[in-house]
Amino acid sequence: MLGLLLLFWIGKYYYKLAEEHHKNKWLFAIIGIVAYYVGTFIAGIVIAFINPSFIENGNDIVLSLIVLPFGLLATYGLYVLLENNFKKSYINVIDELDDIGKKED
Repeated sequence: MLGLLLLFWIGKYYYKLAEEHHKNKWLFAIIGIVAYYVGTFIAGIVIAFINPSFIENGNDIVLSLIVLPFGLLATYGLYVLLENNFKKSYINVIDELDDIGKKED
């Protein structure tokens, strides 16, 4: 249940980001959730290479708690990347619109 709540919040923040920058809202909400799962998957693979016996004999809840920060870090990193990219493209469009009204001498 808590996992679904976490996915809801991740999707909500990505949805709002896309809405502010006039992008496809649902696509970016899904991208945010996928980023979380990719981060946790990569962390699980790294843990499996470091300590294979933990994957075989370890507790699933403990493993989930260990990879949780990595998923959140991946989600946050992608969010910041997208936010910066959207701001740059948004500023460029505004600059171009300002240039339209100017007369050339």
